[in-house]
Amino acid sequence: MLYAAVGPKLTEYELNRVKGVLIERGSVLLPANVQEAWQHPSRKYLYVAWSNGGASYPSAGGAKNDRHGISAFRIDPGTGALSPLGQPIALPSRPIFITSDQDGTHVLAAHNDPSGITVHQIRPDGTIGALVEPAAPLDTGIYGHQVRVDPSNQAVILVTRGNGPTPTKPEDPGALKIFRYHAGVLANWISIAPDRGFNYQVRHLDFHPSGRWVYVTLERQNQIHVYGRMADGTLSATPLFVRGTLTEGTEKRAGQAVASIHVHPSGRFLYAANRASGTTEFEAQRVFAGGENTIAVFAIHKETGDLNLIQSADTHGFQPRTFSLDAGGSFLVVANQSPLAVRDQTGVRLVAASLTLFRVGADGKLAFAQRQEVKTTPDTSLFWAGFVSLP
Repeated sequence: MLYAAVGPKLTEYELNRVKGVLIERGSVLLPANVQEAWQHPSRKYLYVAWSNGGASYPSAGGAKNDRHGISAFRIDPGTGALSPLGQPIALPSRPIFITSDQDGTHVLAAHNDPSGITVHQIRPDGTIGALVEPAAPLDTGIYGHQVRVDPSNQAVILVTRGNGPTPTKPEDPGALKIFRYHAGVLANWISIAPDRGFNYQVRHLDFHPSGRWVYVTLERQNQIHVYGRMADGTLSATPLFVRGTLTEGTEKRAGQAVASIHVHPSGRFLYAANRASGTTEFEAQRVFAGGENTIAVFAIHKETGDLNLIQSADTHGFQPRTFSLDAGGSFLVVANQSPLAVRDQTGVRLVAASLTLFRVGADGKLAFAQRQEVKTTPDTSLFWAGFVSLP
């Protein structure tokens, strides 16, 4: 199944693997715009973070920023339909990313403003329980953007993006904040911030299935940093390799940034989303100014973990904020977040938000299968999409 969110509506799609198409089945409505979702390790439950604040409200003034929470759903093992499970929990601020720990006993949320982490118990029936307080106040950096639990279940990494400089404000540094973790309790441990975190706008990370490496995207720098991973969940102090995500020779433009990252289940390939949203004026309209809206495909060196760019696949849309691989690594779906006007030989046309489905070849490369337009409004966007495996 694929679940995809436009505003507060989370739509269920069945993946027809033979035909390579997505088939819409049903939907559920959340209390506010969906931010992210995460499947429980048992595959029985889906946890969905929502908020009426932040960038999920595209139009100016659309965000109220006073309702935030997580809802739990039971996944029907036959149809993938979602049914509410217990009561939603309220959170103090926007949850920009959520995850569970490795044994499925806690759900963790990353918060961007103010930067932070919250941890809640998961009861045996899948419902969300009490808040778990940290051992002491946590160093959560500036603008938490993602939280992941290390495969050892002994460490948690908060990816703190910081903020790029503006004409009126200097740069806020980024960092990888690594915490000790035990039974839901977090404790400060290590902060990784090369050059004191400046020019280090980290966004997302993923783990290699071998346990040897961690791959981190740097948003504004359009880079991937490859870190060595230790058995206890700590990382090398500096990256082993730094690789660009854009096609060689591509000019970096305003609005060009790398977003999500996923390692193929085989450990042989890595995928990262390049998104471009810059515009220019043409005949009194704002139109796309150029850049890469692509999935960068890398081959992973089996001995060193280094990356080699082997493909840049056009996503057939704009701002691919999130994408997802199915459990077997046979399909990849991209959520092209927002509509955008483009200029072509016939004039100006609007390209709608869309879900773009690719087949993944044995060589890791992507082959276009389907593009499905998704309706958005000035106050909604295609903010998240993810495959789940049925229980």
